[in-house]
Amino acid sequence: MFYDRFAKLCKSKGVSDNKACIAIGVNRSAVAKWKQGGTPNGTTLSKMADYFGVTVDYLLNGEQNEKPAAKSDGLTSKDKRDIARDLEKIMAEIESTETVMFDGDPATDAAKETLRNAIAMGLEYAKKLNKETYTPKKYRKEE
Repeated sequence: MFYDRFAKLCKSKGVSDNKACIAIGVNRSAVAKWKQGGTPNGTTLSKMADYFGVTVDYLLNGEQNEKPAAKSDGLTSKDKRDIARDLEKIMAEIESTETVMFDGDPATDAAKETLRNAIAMGLEYAKKLNKETYTPKKYRKEE
């Protein structure tokens, strides 16, 4: 079951499932769905695999074929915390207004999750662009 692997990874990393959700950018309600046998979407699985340092295969079926190569996204842990904090503020504001509609119907949980993922990607992209634009040359790391 997916949730069992998620809980095991949280325990091995020494974080609560709530803290892992915040770091990954997933709503807490998703954990309840995973407990009932659900699995996350591809974007969430990818973020989760990066966070825990495992493959998506491991998350889905418990088989760790190969460890993914560490990739640097140019964001520090502080940047990621800032993005997670900003994302939570934005989502809280969105959910506090009951007027979020798509095609005249109230937004479903899936639509809200998709919106959350899109906002998270936008915040990450903006942070990267700002770092590239506003970091003085003397502090830039050459790759």
